[in-house]
Amino acid sequence: MTWWAISNPHSVSEASQAPRVLYYGRRKGKPLTPARQAVFDALLPKLKIEPSAPDVTLDPRTLFPTANEIWLEVGFGAGEHLAAQARANPNIGIIGAEVFLNGVASLVRHVSENNLSNVRIFNEDVRLILPRLPDSSLSRVFALFPDPWPKARHARRRFIGPGNLDQLARLMRNGAELRVASDHPVYIRWALEHLTAHPAFGWKVKGPEDWLTPPPDHVTTRYQVKAGKEGRKPHFLCFFRRARATPDTP
Repeated sequence: MTWWAISNPHSVSEASQAPRVLYYGRRKGKPLTPARQAVFDALLPKLKIEPSAPDVTLDPRTLFPTANEIWLEVGFGAGEHLAAQARANPNIGIIGAEVFLNGVASLVRHVSENNLSNVRIFNEDVRLILPRLPDSSLSRVFALFPDPWPKARHARRRFIGPGNLDQLARLMRNGAELRVASDHPVYIRWALEHLTAHPAFGWKVKGPEDWLTPPPDHVTTRYQVKAGKEGRKPHFLCFFRRARATPDTP
């Protein structure tokens, strides 16, 4: 999965009134097959969440009128995990954010093949949609195997960090779960440093088995299988949103 950084987040264009985004990494891979392209063209417009200015609130209930909860997956890769979670939880609305178009096309195919009605896609940088979501609107957030950006000079590109954690703290309901997984020791150390330092997040951990064992409903992807074959051990960090001083807004 690939991550991008927002350059000069306070600079807005006259046309869109949205932050200018500087992308790092690929946005598109190999051309889609004609059949895959046809499914992509037909279905994505029905699933896509359109970009908008940060001050335009996006009410998830308009996307999922009957959903009991709303989840968010940040950088869903090929969509295997997101699609499996959507299939297993039909009463949960899941927003997936991913800019790599081939990954988006893969998720669209999963949605089509499984007739999933509880998936919506934001195929821009996730940091453009976070400010638009209302307080206490998310019950679970996934950030699974993001690009670790292991060089120190690239650390600001990592998703887990003070700014994004502040946004997630605002968006997540009391007790909501934040799942972070990585097979890179640099990213794991970085994530633990920032998550344990943030006052809004707690970590229920007793021993190594808690971060070496995936959650019971975790879905193993091709990337994770490949990492295991190459000797990279995945770690699973499950944090929760601590209770606020005042109750969640309904």
